[in-house]
Amino acid sequence: MYPYITNPYDFYSYPVYPYDRQMLQPPPPPPGGGFPGGGGGQQGPSQQPPGPPPSFTPQQQQATAFAVDPGGIRRCLFRNTYVWLINGQQFWFYPTFVGRNSVAGFRWFPQFRQWGYFGIDLRQISSFTCF
Repeated sequence: MYPYITNPYDFYSYPVYPYDRQMLQPPPPPPGGGFPGGGGGQQGPSQQPPGPPPSFTPQQQQATAFAVDPGGIRRCLFRNTYVWLINGQQFWFYPTFVGRNSVAGFRWFPQFRQWGYFGIDLRQISSFTCF
């Protein structure tokens, strides 16, 4: 077994790695800003949202039967957008980049009261609405 684990059945004997603590924090923006190959346009921290998102949670409209279209979510660029994922998660999002299959920007982490850089495949989005 592993030399640093004295009892493999004792949960508390497992070491704590630095990345375990990082999982509790929102992800930082990537170096240089934006996704690789994003091309053109302004990217990086200067695109951060101007402040926190609205304090309300919008109601989800009728779920779409098809995948989210990049052209549809593109109209939400640099606007507060509420997103519902197919796995049931929902959150405020401030998109700054829309690719052919993905969208990236800043996700609101209410437990930390701050935005964190975030990207997701468009197929994971059930619906969205922007303000």
